[in-house]
Amino acid sequence: MATRATSAMTNRTRARATRVAGIAIILLSVGAALLPANKGISSDMIGGLLIAAGLIEAVAGSLRSDARRFAMAAGAVTAIAGLLFIIDPMTHFFPMVAPVIGWLLVRSIILGIASRESGGSVRMWTALSAGMDFLLAVLLLTGLSIATLVVSVFGPTPELVASFAWVLAASFVVNGLLLLEVASCEAGQGE
Repeated sequence: MATRATSAMTNRTRARATRVAGIAIILLSVGAALLPANKGISSDMIGGLLIAAGLIEAVAGSLRSDARRFAMAAGAVTAIAGLLFIIDPMTHFFPMVAPVIGWLLVRSIILGIASRESGGSVRMWTALSAGMDFLLAVLLLTGLSIATLVVSVFGPTPELVASFAWVLAASFVVNGLLLLEVASCEAGQGE
């Protein structure tokens, strides 16, 4: 009986910590959406957001009862992408897009695999998060050719840079919602 009570407390604690992580990542998405596009977005700002989101996601992933290693790997990939922005600050817009496309593609693969190890609504939200990251990568990749012409002629326009910030925000918000669903399911296991 004591083991069951301890297990239930552990599930509640994990659920609470995962919920806090989900809310934190959603708040980061707001920060990404509000990046000052008209003044330019620095590599350090993007890197900081990605590192923060990655670390939060990795910690939340370590609390999961299913797909733990994949959830932690998705967080690690996000943090590594952020480190790339800080270690190698790039002065042009397009070199910044390539690591984000890579990050989104790798994350979508990891989350796609993780969705097979999850069940119920967590599986659906994991697949949605993987799909969102894949879609954002494809949108960035296809928009690259048109944007190349715009940037070549006019330089990185505030609208183009702002859309880049919205890509981060969209990925973060879906990931935050995934963590909230994981927290909900973990809390349900504790009852």
